[in-house]
Amino acid sequence: MNDEQLLRYSRHILLEELGIEGQEQLLASHAVVVGAGGLGSPVALYLASAGVGQITLVDHDEVDATNLQRQIAHNLERVGQPKALSAKAAMLAINPELRIDARVQRADAALLDELLPTAQVLLDCTDNFATRHLINRASVRHRVPLVSGAGIRFDGQLSVYDPREPSSPCYACIFPETDGLEETRCATLGVFAPLVGIIGTLQAAEALKILSGMGSKLAGQLMMLEAREMAFHQIRLGRNPDCAVCGGQH
Repeated sequence: MNDEQLLRYSRHILLEELGIEGQEQLLASHAVVVGAGGLGSPVALYLASAGVGQITLVDHDEVDATNLQRQIAHNLERVGQPKALSAKAAMLAINPELRIDARVQRADAALLDELLPTAQVLLDCTDNFATRHLINRASVRHRVPLVSGAGIRFDGQLSVYDPREPSSPCYACIFPETDGLEETRCATLGVFAPLVGIIGTLQAAEALKILSGMGSKLAGQLMMLEAREMAFHQIRLGRNPDCAVCGGQH
């Protein structure tokens, strides 16, 4: 690291658990973030400010006025712009030395197969089950840890699915694709603005721990938040040996 980086990241370097070595690992890392909305905004901003050297941000959508209540990477001047490009501008305003690749397209299997071979962590910041399952399959296929978050109304959840660990379930072990779960959307049910900020920030924290090798991660656990009472609950998750996605991986 040069003198400017030593100053910028000095508060990280002071942490014994992270230090110079951990910060250098962050600078050498590649994170793929799918979704640049309510969850993806704090994820993108914190990964950028913390010095993750390469960040790929995938989102096909455009900034809308209704997003500004909670999607803190965007502003009024960028309404109508692609969210991926708007978030990239916000990230570079914080940390211009990073390599940020903004992909204005839907995440699909081909795109994730292109991106994940060089990535060390994958973050799911999307809001629909079909995309979450597509992301999960790519995580398992490429053995890249997945940090998955969700938030609607006052309820949020967070977990890490790590296909490198034999005991860690994948997303489909817990939420099978055949469940036929009804989609829940902010446009119809609403969302408490800080909720996605809390969950997204926790996603960023889990990703930084994975990239730096610091602490323990939420693999095999589901953290749930009810924001009206600010009540956190945590449950243990088991791997399904008959899972259609990861059942034959270990």
